[in-house]
Amino acid sequence: MRPVVFLIAIVALAAPVLGQDWEGDLLGIKGDLHGSIGMSFDSQYMWRGFDFYDDRAATHFLTDISLFDTGFGISVAGHRANSSGFEDRERWDFTTYYQNSLLKDQACMTQFRLGWAFYGYPELNDGQSLDLQEAHLILSWPNLLPVKGLCPSYGLFAMWQSDSNSRLADGNGTLHVLMLDYGFTIPSLIPGSSGDQMVKLHAEVVNNQGFSPSPPRPMFDWKVVYRNPDYDWSNAVFGASTDFNCGYGITLTPAVYYQSTLNNSINEDDSELWASLGLKWTF
Repeated sequence: MRPVVFLIAIVALAAPVLGQDWEGDLLGIKGDLHGSIGMSFDSQYMWRGFDFYDDRAATHFLTDISLFDTGFGISVAGHRANSSGFEDRERWDFTTYYQNSLLKDQACMTQFRLGWAFYGYPELNDGQSLDLQEAHLILSWPNLLPVKGLCPSYGLFAMWQSDSNSRLADGNGTLHVLMLDYGFTIPSLIPGSSGDQMVKLHAEVVNNQGFSPSPPRPMFDWKVVYRNPDYDWSNAVFGASTDFNCGYGITLTPAVYYQSTLNNSINEDDSELWASLGLKWTF
C-alpha cells in the first residue's frame, strides 16, 4: 500500500462524492477552461447533519466549471428525493468561488477556497421562501502532518436567510467544520488492470452555531422540523470512497458514510449510515 498526497477542499462544503456537501479537490490544473459534469445517487441525503429527505434516497446533479487558470469557478448542483411527497424540498445550489494556495512547497502551505452560494427551492410559491445564502472559507494544509497523504482542513460557513419574508426561523447561523482526509493507493480492484486504486478516507466534526434549514413548524413537505438548534458540536461524519477510471474522462465513485449525531437538536436519530454512487465526466 503506497500513500499519496491527497489535496482536499470542501466545496459548499465536502465528502469526496457528488452528493455530499464537503466534496472536491483543490485541483492544480492550469490552462484552458475545464470542469466536470456528473450525477450521484445517495441511499439517504444528509446535509449539514440534517436528514434532508427523512431517510429517503436522493439523486444529485452537479456541474462545476473552473475559469482557465484564474482560480475562479462556478458550480450548479440540484438535489431531488427519489420518493414522492418531497417536491417542495427540491433544492438547487448556485456557487461561485476563488481558490488558490499560499506558501507553496513549504510545510505550512495553505490551500484556500473563498466562495458564495445561493440555495433555492424552485417548487415553493411566492411568499413561501426557504432560500438561503452562504459565504464560506475552506483552508487545507496538505504538507502540515508528517504522514504522507494525511491532510487536515477547516471550513467556516456563514448562513443567512435570502428573503425578508422567509419562512425560516433559524436560517441565520454559522458552521465550523474540522476535517481530516487520508488518501492512499492499493493494487487495482479491476481484474487485469495494472494501475493503482485510490482510496480516500474522510472524517469531520461539525460545530453548529444556531443554523437549521427547516421551517419552524411542519409545512412544505417538512414533516419533521428542527427549531432552535443548540450552539454545540452537532455531528461527526466518517466516510470511505474510491474512484474507478472508466476512460474518456469518466470516473465512477462508490462511497459509504456513517454519521454520529452528537446533539439531537439537529437530528432525531443517533446515527445514520448511507451509501453513494457517483458518475462524473471531467473535461
